[in-house]
Order: sequence, then structure tokens, then C-alpha cells
Amino acid sequence: MTILGLSLLLISACTSKEIKMTESGLLKNNFQTEVYGKKTDLYVLRNKNNMEVCVTNFGGRIVSVMVPDKNGNMQDVVLGFDSIQDYIAKPSDFGASIGRYANRINQGRFTLDGVEYQLPRNNYGHCLHGGPQGFQYRVFDAKQTDEQHLELTYFAEDGEEGFPGNITCKVFMNLTDENAIDISYEAETDKPTIVNMTNHSYFNLDGDAASNSEHLLTLNADYYTPVDSTFMTSGKIASVQDTPMDFRKPTPVGKHINEFDFIQLKNGNGYDHNWILNTKGDIKSKCASLKSTKTGIVLDVYTNEPGIQMYAGNFLDGTLKGKKGRTYNQRASVCLETQKYPDTPNKPEWPSATLRPGEKYNSRCIFKFSVEK
Repeated sequence: MTILGLSLLLISACTSKEIKMTESGLLKNNFQTEVYGKKTDLYVLRNKNNMEVCVTNFGGRIVSVMVPDKNGNMQDVVLGFDSIQDYIAKPSDFGASIGRYANRINQGRFTLDGVEYQLPRNNYGHCLHGGPQGFQYRVFDAKQTDEQHLELTYFAEDGEEGFPGNITCKVFMNLTDENAIDISYEAETDKPTIVNMTNHSYFNLDGDAASNSEHLLTLNADYYTPVDSTFMTSGKIASVQDTPMDFRKPTPVGKHINEFDFIQLKNGNGYDHNWILNTKGDIKSKCASLKSTKTGIVLDVYTNEPGIQMYAGNFLDGTLKGKKGRTYNQRASVCLETQKYPDTPNKPEWPSATLRPGEKYNSRCIFKFSVEK
């Protein structure tokens, strides 16, 4: 072979590598850039069943999840974007590893050991999902040990977004051969702080990101935490009995969602609430289930956390175009965020989110996929 021929072969091989496409249609080179001086990339997890999960270290985000439907066709069941540039230009929580504190903290203030801390107020006067520069907009260090395991690490400095303590946070994503995404969170701190991490994937099991209204939802919860018109929990705990908040049996997400004469649906603009799980931290007990009546795809959720926030995409408004140019209209998805309750630092009677030096924060969530025909 001539030198010219060899050069062309090498160029072709490099180009092929750079534009490698995933099963979900993502181009890896669209995720290979620098943000805040740190390199970003796309990491691809696969199991023996050809299930594929794509994750970027920008925000520790799940970008795509390919699972088989009842006909054996692969469907991408999460919302997201085709490039890092889109994630930057169109701020969202799509698929993100949320921290340092998922959900809301009242007025962005809390007191710990007699010291009051003021956080950014980025949502109706409250601090939401760790502030406007929470973990979802940070670059994690990534280490993929094999095709099924990814480790993400982020070091948050003392005072970042107003939170106390230097903390090292880790997110372990394990794609099992049982078609489950097993996510574990760990954190350690050098001074007392608060930690509450979760994954914020927007699920649409139809694979077309059209509507969640026919998705059947089950929540293993007898009680939930009501909110006011600013989406802040009141501190009360209310029964789901005889209300639109009752998902103890499989119920279409859209069945009651527009019944705004029920004040909680009016306050939440639909469902955007925390349910108190009956599972009491038992990771082996199913806490939630979502099923597409169209594709037969089922998502079962397990966690060691006491609560789960179900958010029905109420604030998607058709202005965002996601993967493959699909428009994300209102209620195109369902989020199932395992967590401590909202505003726990200001409600000492609720499960604590405090982390102290010498302790290790541990949280776990399993998203397990299957098919019912």
C-alpha cells in the first residue's frame, strides 16, 4: 500500500471513530467538547440483551435509554438532546444527576447547627435542585470500567451555591443483565452540610415523546406532602384516599390531572408532588411502576429513600426540540425522582438530609425495565 493510501485509511478510521453513532442515534463527537475547562463525552452502557444507556458527564445525565417493546422493537424512552451544545443552550434537568439538594428549600434558607445559610432563589422564591448552577450544569469526572459500569465523581467546594462543606460526590451507574439501571449515590464532607441527590430522567415509555396521559402509574404510597401555590411543602402530610393523588392501583396519569378544582392540582399545575413511600427504605420493595399501554414497556422503581417526586412535565410547553427534532409538548413525560422530602432541612420532624464529617451519604435508585404484552 502506498503512503497516500495508508494516510487515507488512517484518516478514514479516525473519522469513523469520531462520528460513531449509538443505537439511539446519538453522535459521540457531539458530546466531546470542553465546558468550564473540563472535557465532556458520551459514555455507552450495554448489556447482554442489547439494552443501551447513553450518559454524558455534563451533569451526570442519562441522555438515552433503548429498551425493547412488546414487538421486540427498540424504543428510546427518555427525553433529552442530541449534543452538549443543546444542553447548554436549552437549560433543563433532562436526565441529570441532581444535587447538592434535589427539590426545593423554602426561600433558599436553612439553619444547621445554629448557622443560617442563604442559597440562590431560582424558583418562585425558593432554591430548586441545588440552585441555578447545581450539579446538573457541572462536569463530572468519569471512569467507565466496562460495558456495564460507569463511575461519575464531582467535587463541590465549600460555599458552592451557598451550601457549606467541601464534598466529594459519586454516582455509580450499573446496567444489569435484568435490564435495570442501578444508580448509587455516595458523598462525604469536611463540615456539616445537607445532601439529597436524585436522577431527573423524563420518561416516555411510548418512545415518541408525545403524551403521558395514557401511561399507567402506580405509586406505593398512602400519603403525600401538599404544596402551596409556590410549590413549597406546607409541612403537612395528607392522605391520598378519595383524591386524585391516589395511585395505589394502576391509573392513567392523565385521568385527573386537569381537575384544578382540587387545590393541589391547581397549585402544582398538575402533578408535581412528593409521595411518602410505604416501602420505608426497603430497596427490594417496588415503590412505583409506570406502563405504556402502547408499547407494553414497564418501568419499575426501587429505592432506599423515603419519598418520590412524581412530576408530569407540566412546564414543558412545546418550545424545546429534543433528540431527532422531536417537539416536547406539555406533559410529554413522567419524572420519578427518589429523594428525601422537599425542604427537609426546615422540617426536623421529616427524615434528615444532614451529612456530617466521618459519615457517608448513601442513596440508591433502581429503574428496571420489562415488557407486558
